[in-house]
Amino acid sequence: MLLTIDVGNTHTVLGLFDGEDIVEHWRISTDARRTADELAVLLQGLMGMHPLLGEELGDGIDGIAICATVPSVQHELREVTRRYYGDVPAVLVEPGVKTGVPILTDNPKEVGADRIINAVAAVELYGGPAIVVDFGTATTFDAVSARGEYVGGVIAPGIEISVEALGVKGAQLRKIEVARPRSVIGKNTVEAMQAGIVYGFAGQVDGVVERMARELAEDPDDVTVIATGGLAPMVLGESSAIDEHQPWLTLIGLRLVYERNVSRM
Repeated sequence: MLLTIDVGNTHTVLGLFDGEDIVEHWRISTDARRTADELAVLLQGLMGMHPLLGEELGDGIDGIAICATVPSVQHELREVTRRYYGDVPAVLVEPGVKTGVPILTDNPKEVGADRIINAVAAVELYGGPAIVVDFGTATTFDAVSARGEYVGGVIAPGIEISVEALGVKGAQLRKIEVARPRSVIGKNTVEAMQAGIVYGFAGQVDGVVERMARELAEDPDDVTVIATGGLAPMVLGESSAIDEHQPWLTLIGLRLVYERNVSRM
């Protein structure tokens, strides 16, 4: 089986693939202080619970694919693959790795690996033109052309960042649970903040996607809009722009990139 690891700034998502099917997944906090040994213990604990894997670390794992937006974690995961999975083919998404998606930006090396991986999966699953909206630490909008090229995107503060900023900077406000309120017009401070977050971000998505689609395609209706990321369900029901929801888009992209590179190793 293939172990895929998507390291974000806040959370790390792991997925276990049996062929093209994702059979298990986990979400843990991203901690830049964890060492390779600590990560290995964590992986052993998680995968030891799965009935298709053995009790020893690495049992049943035929390949590993990793993308990371946190350099220190990527470094430690590289050490994990070397020390604990030495006989298992591993692909770390970084410059030089074959993705199959041309990157048409001013400096391709500065584009986050997760954004490229999302584009890979979007092209494979839905074709182009497409826009991927990833609700993570930041809310990112990534554009893929009709020819399957990554052409650029938009980066905005994420939902959790906005909630935290309101709680810290607002003298009479506090950090709240991100949840859908009873109505748009809040009857108390918490509901008013929740309405601002949920409906504010839905409006942001619709506005940004509309403008991007007009630049991306002659007919904006031809553009498929895909939502992913842990907080996507919070906005799905309120945004009119989103066509598809694929929670495992990044993990699927990692599987595709692994398959495109492992034969070259």
